[in-house]
Amino acid sequence: MKLLQKAKKSLGQNFLTDNNIINKIVEIGNINKNKTVMEIGAGYGNLTKTIASMGAKKIFAIEKDKKLVSLLKEKFKNYNNIKIINRDILNIIEENKLEQNIIVFGNLPYNISTRILASLILLKKWPPWYEILILMFQKEVAERIIAKTQTKEFGRLSVLSNWRLEVKKHFNVSNNCFFPKPKITSTVLSFKPKKNNQFNLKNPKNLERVTRILFSNRRKIINKNFNKLFKQNKTVAKNLNINLNQRPEELSSEIFYKIALQYEKLFN
Repeated sequence: MKLLQKAKKSLGQNFLTDNNIINKIVEIGNINKNKTVMEIGAGYGNLTKTIASMGAKKIFAIEKDKKLVSLLKEKFKNYNNIKIINRDILNIIEENKLEQNIIVFGNLPYNISTRILASLILLKKWPPWYEILILMFQKEVAERIIAKTQTKEFGRLSVLSNWRLEVKKHFNVSNNCFFPKPKITSTVLSFKPKKNNQFNLKNPKNLERVTRILFSNRRKIINKNFNKLFKQNKTVAKNLNINLNQRPEELSSEIFYKIALQYEKLFN
């Protein structure tokens, strides 16, 4: 594939060029003529073109790089259903002025992939505007997202992701499928919003705060950080039957959700 522009390291650009992988990714979305699709980081439009061929009603192709936006506008000038948007996806998510039931695809830039995912999880309004997220991550990040308790990969990403989303691993993607070729393997995951969540927080940022503090010294027992979080209030651990001599990865996701509910009750 001839590249018209050098990939920018600052934007974490690695362009997916393998058509077999592109087709496999698009198939996960079950696109039809009634569906609206958003693509995060459209790049050279390889995935965009395949999505368009599936007959989506509308495609919002988000691309931060101005030069790539010019190329995309030229490439898709005869497509009525594709709108190229030259913006930062984090700002679009924050504004939250989007249609409902959007299918979201993204070969996420490695340097901000976890920030994008967290912002999509911590939306105030739930169920959210998206129907499904089909996202590609660095393999080791994907392993942290799907990790189970009692494993070394289990952490904040696992707790946040499983709070509101049903997460499914689809397949790994070799570094040979990209240009420029990254040093790592990638993994495609999909995320479907849970409609009914028994751990319903008024402010999702409370879970973000709880996990950030409790995982800040992941090799140490949680006692010190727990006391910091609850300002030495001893009754919370007792009421939730939590052993403060455990390390954070030894707690289940459900325990973190219960801690966040208690935190919200006491401090909000």
